[in-house]
Amino acid sequence: MAEEQQRIVLLDDEGQEHGFTMVDSLQLADNLYVVLLPETDPEHGAVIFRVDTDEEGEERLSEIEDDDEFDRVVEALEQDDEPGDDELQ
Repeated sequence: MAEEQQRIVLLDDEGQEHGFTMVDSLQLADNLYVVLLPETDPEHGAVIFRVDTDEEGEERLSEIEDDDEFDRVVEALEQDDEPGDDELQ
């Protein structure tokens, strides 16, 4: 069954809106990560954010600044995309 993709709008530092489509998500250890594809320039590639919770309990998207953390997320996403037992043949 196909999963419905969610549209997300993010604001940049100048208050400009940018639309993204969430194409994947991944729970890794205690963190949730989302893969977003920009609507205006999808051939530029997707971006990965960590979902954090702020002081008010609101979810916020954070850039992954640690290279090792980013590499672990990419590796897990690539493994998740590999054909597995749950795929139809």
